[in-house]
Amino acid sequence: MSMVTLPGLQDMIDSISRERNLPKHAVQAALREALLKGYERYRRTHRADVANFDDEYFSNFEVELDVEDEGFRVLATKTIVESVSNPDHQISLTEVQEVADEAQLGDTVVLDVTPDQGEFGRMAAIQTKQVLAQKLRDQQRKLIQEEFQELEGTVLQARALRFERQSVVMAISSGFGQPEVEAELPKRDQLPNDTYRSNATFKVYLKKVLEGSHRGPQLLVSRADAGLVVDLFATEVPEIEDEIVRIVAVAREANPPSRSVGPRTKIAVDTLERDVDPVGACIGARGSRIQVVVNELRGEKIDVIRWSPDPATYIANALSPARVQEVRLINPDERQAHVLVPEDQLSLAIGKEGQNVRLAARLTGWKIDIKDSAKYDYEAETRKMEAMIEERRLAREAALAAEEDEEDDFPLDEEELDEEEAELEDEFEAEGTGNDGFGTGLTEAIQRP
Repeated sequence: MSMVTLPGLQDMIDSISRERNLPKHAVQAALREALLKGYERYRRTHRADVANFDDEYFSNFEVELDVEDEGFRVLATKTIVESVSNPDHQISLTEVQEVADEAQLGDTVVLDVTPDQGEFGRMAAIQTKQVLAQKLRDQQRKLIQEEFQELEGTVLQARALRFERQSVVMAISSGFGQPEVEAELPKRDQLPNDTYRSNATFKVYLKKVLEGSHRGPQLLVSRADAGLVVDLFATEVPEIEDEIVRIVAVAREANPPSRSVGPRTKIAVDTLERDVDPVGACIGARGSRIQVVVNELRGEKIDVIRWSPDPATYIANALSPARVQEVRLINPDERQAHVLVPEDQLSLAIGKEGQNVRLAARLTGWKIDIKDSAKYDYEAETRKMEAMIEERRLAREAALAAEEDEEDDFPLDEEELDEEEAELEDEFEAEGTGNDGFGTGLTEAIQRP
C-alpha cells in the first residue's frame, strides 16, 4: 500500500497535545479530518468532469493515519457494478474478479486510493493546514463544554486578562489541574465598584456554557448574579453548608438604574433549630462573616433578614432597617400590602430612589405600598378592602352559578336516561291503575322502538 509521508508526525502530535491541552487521540482525529479535506481538494482539481461535488460525495473516503511510519493513506469504499459511471464510488466486477473470484455485483470493497507524494499539491496542503487549525479549535470547544457543563451555577476563581469592547475576558480554571480557559464577563454582569486590572483575581458565577461553533470565549460568567452571593455565604457560614441554616430567597440589585445608588442585596434566611439564630450565624461575631462577603463584592450593602411564614412579619422584616408600625394585607389573592411607618421612617423604608422597597418586594413577592401611618385613613381603606372582598365574592358566586347552569344544560348520558325512564314508568303505572290502563299504554308506547 502506498503512503504519503509526514516527517515529524509523532513530534507534531505530541507538541499540539501539550500546547492545546488535548489528548493525543483527539489531535489524531482532528488531523485525519483535516487530511481528508485536503484530499477532497486534491480530487476536485483532478475531476474536472464532475459538475457538482455535494456534501455526500466524499462520504465513502477515510484517512488512515500511520503514526509509527509517519504518514497517511486514503481508503475508499466502492460498490461493485457491471459498468462504472463514477470511479470515485464504483469499480467494475471484471476488475475485482481479477483478484477475487468470489466477488459479486452489489458487494463493496475497500481500496487504497492514496495519491503519490508529489501529487497531493500545494493547495491541498494549505487546505489541510487550515482545516486542522479549525478542527483543533472544535476539539478544544468540545472538551471545554464537557469539563464545565457540570459546573454551571457554581462559583469559580477568575483572573482578568483584557478588555474586548465592554466585556472583560477572564481566565478561569475548573480546579481539576487543567490549564486556564477564557471566559467572558459582559458589561451587564460587572460590578460598578470592581477594578478590572490585568491579572486581578475575582470570584465569578458561571452562568452558561455556550455550545456550538461559538467564536471567542465559550463561558459566560457574572459578578452580578444573585448566585454569587448565595455561594459566598455558603462558603463563609458553616451552618449553611451543614443545612442548619437555609437561604430562602435573595433579591439583588448589583447594577442600580442610577449611579447615585449603590449595589445592594437582601437575603432571607431561616432555620428549624430553636437554639440557632440564622441572622446572627450569617453576620458572625462582630460582623466577621458578612464582612468577608462584602469585601469580595467591593463594599456592596447586604441586608440579612429573618424569613417568616407569616406574610406580614416577612414583609416587615424585608423592609429592614426601617421600623415598621403595621402591615395590612389589602389583597392577599393579588399579594398587595400596605405598610404603615412613622413619618421619620418613610424615606428609610422607601430607600434611595425606591431601592429598599423595590428589593423588599422582589424578596417577598408582594406588591408593597409604603404609607405614612399618621395620614393613613383606616376607615376609607377598610371600606375599599371590604368592597374588594365583596366584589371577589360575587364574582366567585357568579362563576359557580355559571358552572351549575352549564351542568344543567349538558345532555343526560344513557344511564341517567334509563333512570329517568324508569321513574316515568312507575309514575304512569301508578296513574293507570285508576284510569283504564291509560298509563300502561303510554309506558308501552315510550318503550316501543
